[in-house]
Order: sequence, then structure tokens, then C-alpha cells
Amino acid sequence: MKTDVNEQSKTVKSAARKDAKQNTDSKARLEARISRATHTRIKLAADIQGRTVSDFVVHAALEAATKAIEENFVVQLSIEGQVAFAQALLNPPEPNDALRRAFERHSALTGRND
Repeated sequence: MKTDVNEQSKTVKSAARKDAKQNTDSKARLEARISRATHTRIKLAADIQGRTVSDFVVHAALEAATKAIEENFVVQLSIEGQVAFAQALLNPPEPNDALRRAFERHSALTGRND
């Protein structure tokens, strides 16, 4: 289940769409110094997939970036966790003293009583 991280997920997806649009509008350069052995290995992998080295590297980097972003912004829960989360939303516990004090500090700082 994806929780309130949906807003962050939307931001990530929006950024990805913006990146895709920018890919057609403008280009940026990415350079890296690598050993000959690493270059040879990447070139072999690119050849196997029928890609250029640049295309292979960009594709691999984009996949890794997408995975890193998803791992950071997406929360996945077990079925039991989903049920517990939904129950907490549907039947929230009464505020404890610490939460009441936090609300009071928030009201004092913002001048709002939400």
C-alpha cells in the first residue's frame, strides 16, 4: 500500500515527465572517467543489447535513479500493516499529552488553531 507518500510520488513522477520533455527540448552532458576494463565491459554489454555505449549507460543510470527514488519515496506495507494503517486512520487514538503540547506549540508559533 502506498501511503501519504503519494504527494512525493506525484512530485517524482512530475519530475520524470519534465525530464522526458526536456530530453526533446535540450540536452545535458554527463561524463565519467572509468578504467579501460570497465569501459570494455560496458561496451560488451551495450553491444549485446544492440545499443551505443552512451545509450546503454544512460538507460542503466536512469533505471538505477528510478529505483533509488522509488525506494526512498514509496512505502510498501504487508497486508497486516495495511490493515493496521487503515484502522489507525479510521479509528485514531485519543491525543496524548505530548501531542496536545505539540498542538499548543504549533498554535503559539503559527497563530492558528487548526
